[in-house]
Amino acid sequence: MADAERDTQAGVSSAATLPTSTTTESPKPLPKGVVLGPDGKPCRSCSSKLAFSTWASQMNGSSKRTTPATSVPANDCPPDVEALGRSTWTLLHSIAATYPEKPSATQKDDLRGFMRLFSKLYPCWVCAEDFQSYMKKEQVRVEGRSEFGNWLCEAHNEVNRKLGKKEFDCSKWEERWRTGWKDGRCD
Repeated sequence: MADAERDTQAGVSSAATLPTSTTTESPKPLPKGVVLGPDGKPCRSCSSKLAFSTWASQMNGSSKRTTPATSVPANDCPPDVEALGRSTWTLLHSIAATYPEKPSATQKDDLRGFMRLFSKLYPCWVCAEDFQSYMKKEQVRVEGRSEFGNWLCEAHNEVNRKLGKKEFDCSKWEERWRTGWKDGRCD
């Protein structure tokens, strides 16, 4: 949901530390942007790749890589909070784009249930809790494609505001996610 670090919302500051393995060493401060999971360990899904990699290098006692660095990010690594967020919004907006204009009662129940479970199972626990809070404040609108698409766009913009990102014009959500831009670049 978030596509960037949420360390301040998670109660993690750049001064947070993790205990080290021995009592003679002082705790190492966590790199900025590393979010701790409920278990007290760094959460890969809640932290940016850079922050998590910095922490991993710090824990290994070296910033040396065993493989050469490439300018192309690896596609076979677990997603960081940013990649997870981008993929999530793509999936959710695509679901909205294909949701019926006049859904049956079962389809409405299915969408409500999906969104409820999705908000509980989302890999970034901080993002999941934030989305659950949003859903309590703003009930999922499932009466039809337009209502759900606009609700989802508003939810996405709520996240964008928190992350200091530009808001999307919700009057254009169908053009962006369903029909393609009017200039034909998606055809």
